[in-house]
This record gives sequence, C-alpha cells and structure tokens, in this order.
Amino acid sequence: MIACLSIPGFDLKVALRKRPGVAVRPAALAPQAGSEAIVGPVNAAAELAGVQPGMRLGEALATCPGLVLVEPDPAGAEQAWEEIVCALEDAGFSVEPVGAGVAYFETRGIERLYGGLDAALQRSLAAVGGAWDARVGAAGRRFAALAAASVARPGQVLVVRDDEVGNFLAPLPLTLLPLERQRYEELEAMGVRKLGQLAGLPGGAVAERLGPDGRRAWSLARGGATARVRGRRPPAELVESLEFPEAIGNELTLRRALGALIDTALARPERRDRFVRKVALSAKVVGGGSWRRAMTLREPSADADRIRLGLAPKLADLPAPVLELRLELVELTESAGRQLELLAAGAEDRTRLREGLRQVRASTGSGSVCTVVEVAPWSRIPETRALFVPRDD
Repeated sequence: MIACLSIPGFDLKVALRKRPGVAVRPAALAPQAGSEAIVGPVNAAAELAGVQPGMRLGEALATCPGLVLVEPDPAGAEQAWEEIVCALEDAGFSVEPVGAGVAYFETRGIERLYGGLDAALQRSLAAVGGAWDARVGAAGRRFAALAAASVARPGQVLVVRDDEVGNFLAPLPLTLLPLERQRYEELEAMGVRKLGQLAGLPGGAVAERLGPDGRRAWSLARGGATARVRGRRPPAELVESLEFPEAIGNELTLRRALGALIDTALARPERRDRFVRKVALSAKVVGGGSWRRAMTLREPSADADRIRLGLAPKLADLPAPVLELRLELVELTESAGRQLELLAAGAEDRTRLREGLRQVRASTGSGSVCTVVEVAPWSRIPETRALFVPRDD
C-alpha cells in the first residue's frame, strides 16, 4: 500500500509556535513581502468566521475584522518538516516528500515489523507526534492515498481498498485536483463539481476542452496511475550560521558575512573532496519572522566566488533587518569527480568557439570560415541581402 501523511496548514502551525496565544483567535498566514496580497492557510477559528485560504487580504479582513495575520517563518517550516521526515525515516519508512506538510511512504516491507498495515500506519502517526494534528491515508494509488489523507480527521488513519477507490473518490470536491483556478471555473460552469462527475466524462472530450492538464485531472479522478514511491536520498547537509549583536540592514555588511559563511562551510572537513550541488541561505529577521532562498548550481562546484555571486543578489530580497544569517550546503556530490557541461556559456563558450574555428582554418584554409553580414535587408532579391565575410578571429 501507498500511504500519504498530510498536515494541513503546516506553514501556519509552524509560525504559531512562536505565538501560542494567537492559536485560539482567528488567524491566517500573512502574504510574504513582495508577493500578491492573498492570505495563506487559516486556522479553525478563522474558517468558522468565513475566511478561506487564497482570499484577497482586503476581503479576508472585511469578512473577519479581528483576523490576526501571522508572519510566515519559511526557515522554521523547512527545519520542522525535515525533523518530521527524519522521524519517519527513523521509524523505518522510505519517505518521498512532495512539499511541506505532505509526504508519501511505502508500507510494503515494514508491515511485518509492526504487525500489520494498521499498526504500521499508527506507528507513522506516533513518529510525527500529536502536536501537528497529522492524518494518514493509504491506498493502492498515490492520488487515492492523498485524497484519503485530505478527508481524514486529525490523528486518524483512513485506508481505501482497491475495490473501494471509485466510490470513495466520487463525492469528493474538485479542489483536490492540481488545477488552476480558471480550470475549476470552467468545470463548474459545465456543472462538474465532484470527482465522480469528472471521471464519468469521456477522456478525449476533457482533453480537447481543458488540454493536457484536464486529461491528467480526469485520470486522477479515476484513481490515477500506479506510480511507486521513491524514497529520498539522505541529505548531506552542512550548516554554518552567524548571529549579529544587533539587527543588520546594510547589504554590504551582509555580503561580507555571507562570504565568511561560505568560506567557513567549504573549509569543513565533512565537505572535503566533494562539490556543492544545492545551497540555501536563510535569515532570522526583526519581528520574529524568517526568510529563505535556495539555489541549485548548474554545475557542482566548490568555488567560493561562484557560490557567493549566485547568493549575494538574493540578499536584496530581505524584507527586514537581519538578526542571524544561516548558510546550508543542502546537497553535496558523492565524489570529487566533475561533470563537464554539454554546452558552455559566456566567456568559456566564446573561447571554445575561437579554438574550434582556429582548427578549421588550419585544416581547410584561411578563407573557409565566414560570417554572414546583412547589407541590404530591404532588397527583394535574397542573394543581395547578405554577404559572406571571412572571419579574422
């Protein structure tokens, strides 16, 4: 069986850990600085007041004037989710995270360890802990497991057998499908509001009307593909942090601090003979929130200057002065080998091009390499619009 662990509103729950008194009041996750003014996940009190995730900020405040906007904590959410995934892995499950608050894992091979399917699923909930109100769904297919986890109650395990998938999915809302809002509106305009209604339509007609996304949604409404769970590779994470005695908002100072963190992290003995493939920069900002940006290098590297040039521009996105700066080497290569690029870029590309042209001229003559120069683009005679001019470089 494929199991899905779901923690709805995970980002909001992480942010509320620093403000426990707000948990009993209507609260919603505030939009991040520079993003669209749309509220994120909401708690039960806000939902009772009529506030829904994805509402415009003005509409949400008009619906519930007492709504508390909680600053997001992406760095804290990343760390808390990593702890949850590690707890599941320590319990023996092969976990495939698909986002903060949602992860798949296989029960085959571990059911005998805990004495059956139900016992194994209950063990996964116990590994996560009761503070997160997690729920687990299990089925023979991934989407059915996700749907089961979405409708389960906090702390509940819901198992959907193969012969029950069609009847189970039929009354569920279309919002479970990964579709854009415009697609939802198109389907609702046609009178399709449940998964069963979508599954009953001809697949060709759905694909013609909604395109590839609609065809995929139609397939999911019928249970989805039988894809297996791919457990993640254990992260080879190295972390360096720098705490400031007072809040820093000067970008030049932050760039110097970033350079020091990169040099320190690359000098760690655990990193020796391995290159950096993915790196993340996070910060604790004034007001209790956090900020995080990740970068995957096109070519794994241990060059401090290259990593600094990639991360330094991201400091301009900081929403507030910084109290602590944190650098994470999220993923490292397994060996000191270096994979060359298929296509080079920039100065290296031009250098290779000049070397190739030089070899061609040496073997075929000085006039064999030419450049097309446009001289009369207005001419109606194609042969007179451009000339071949020998290249000198």
